[in-house]
Amino acid sequence: MDRLSPAEAPLTFGEAAAAVARETEKLTPARPEPEPVDLLDAQGRVLAEPVVADRDQPPFARSTRDGFAARARNWAVGGPLEVVGLLRAGEPWSAGEVPAGACVEIMTGAPVPPGADSVVMLEHVSRDGTQVRLVPERAAGAGDNIVPAGAEARAGATLLPAGSRLHAHGVAVAAACGYARVRVYGRPRVAILATGDELVEIGDTPLPYQIRNSNTYTLAAQVRALRATPLLRAPVADQAEALQAAIREAVAGCDLLLLSGGVSMGKYDLVEPALGALGGRFHFTGARIQPGKPIVFGSMEGGLPFFGLPGNPVSTIVCFALFVAPLLAWLGGERGYRPPFVQARLETRVRGKAGLTRFLPARLTHDVAGSSVAALAWQGSGDLASTAQANCFLVAPERGEDLLPGDPATVLLA
Repeated sequence: MDRLSPAEAPLTFGEAAAAVARETEKLTPARPEPEPVDLLDAQGRVLAEPVVADRDQPPFARSTRDGFAARARNWAVGGPLEVVGLLRAGEPWSAGEVPAGACVEIMTGAPVPPGADSVVMLEHVSRDGTQVRLVPERAAGAGDNIVPAGAEARAGATLLPAGSRLHAHGVAVAAACGYARVRVYGRPRVAILATGDELVEIGDTPLPYQIRNSNTYTLAAQVRALRATPLLRAPVADQAEALQAAIREAVAGCDLLLLSGGVSMGKYDLVEPALGALGGRFHFTGARIQPGKPIVFGSMEGGLPFFGLPGNPVSTIVCFALFVAPLLAWLGGERGYRPPFVQARLETRVRGKAGLTRFLPARLTHDVAGSSVAALAWQGSGDLASTAQANCFLVAPERGEDLLPGDPATVLLA
């Protein structure tokens, strides 16, 4: 059977990523509509409305150190200052302006009293009873160890725009602004359909020529990590009519269709013909990457996006991280998502292979001197045992030269 997809050569990784980005921007966030949820339940979800400061932050001039608050020019005189009070975080100062020649002992987080424009740290003074003076090698300047009122944000300022994924620091900002509940986008629904005569369910005992259906569960885990809802479908055999029926059923009620297996060039690789027969339009078929070269990306009639992912499990993992995750994040309302690439120092030699951008299972480690990465020994894109030990993928560029220990390397976090 002739393939029903375009016959152009596979795209480079950059071209394929750009094609996904172009089509993604045509999509709207998935249904259901945004919903209000409790703040902690919103962690990892995407804001449908901005978080706005309800008052100046900080709402008062705040001391950033334990020490003594006074006018800076009075410290400069060199004589001792009289301690006229103690001010803790969470209590007001009601004794008026700090007099000339005086200071107030102040704790971190407390409001700076009127008349004081500097805070000198405890470690930088000597104290004798109720009097303190700067130690000789220290000086005080206006503004030292004080955050002015409104310096962080003004009332009404947007602190987190709509389309931001809410992580722990965002939870902190929302809590500081009084958001017990926030509105977040609904969870996109992702239908997952694995294909192949060789597949059995994970609870079954496979025959010697069969394998368990790990891809469905891998994809479901990756979908859940982006706070979307996986819709798991039963594996379907390599039979044209059965495959078309399974696809037709899977697309009903989902926002994205993911298929794994059946996208290569073999006689029984029937996913592309099945999608074509159902009105699918292909944006690209194949990318010059390893693993994952046979990946297919397109849209069904009505605009529903789909990916046909290779059946080898490591290919599925890599293709999801590179191409599916940005589109799925967009469907979930997130704006600006990019695959998480970082730089590290290479520990192991990697032989080049021209013509393919390769993503090799690797182990990334960190210390105060920086990050380093070592490629793991593996047996190709079906080797889940080795990949399970990886926490990233080392990127070997398409140009094909060897990478040597000590070289800077690009890493895809996983």
